[in-house]
Amino acid sequence: MLDPMEILMNARFEDVVQRDLSKRERKLRRKMKISQQEMASRSGVSLGSIKRFEQTGEISLRSLLRIAFVLGCLDDFDQVFTRKYYRSIQEVIDEQDEDAASIL
Repeated sequence: MLDPMEILMNARFEDVVQRDLSKRERKLRRKMKISQQEMASRSGVSLGSIKRFEQTGEISLRSLLRIAFVLGCLDDFDQVFTRKYYRSIQEVIDEQDEDAASIL
């Protein structure tokens, strides 16, 4: 069971990430001289969704990916969920052994 304070802190973190993403998108869109209306037309995302995203940071993943495609940033998503976690040094060693074996 999650601690209520942990839930609150996570929600605040989510807001920060969402707003940061929307600010970076808006900045890049403007730098590329793409209006919100043009972004809507080129991405297939409704103008209302684009406006909401830029104001609040809220958007569906599908729409975010479509916007990223228009901005030439789709490859940025290749790094999502790729962080490796190890529970022991043995897991690191085993992975290195597997990598070495796959090269041969």
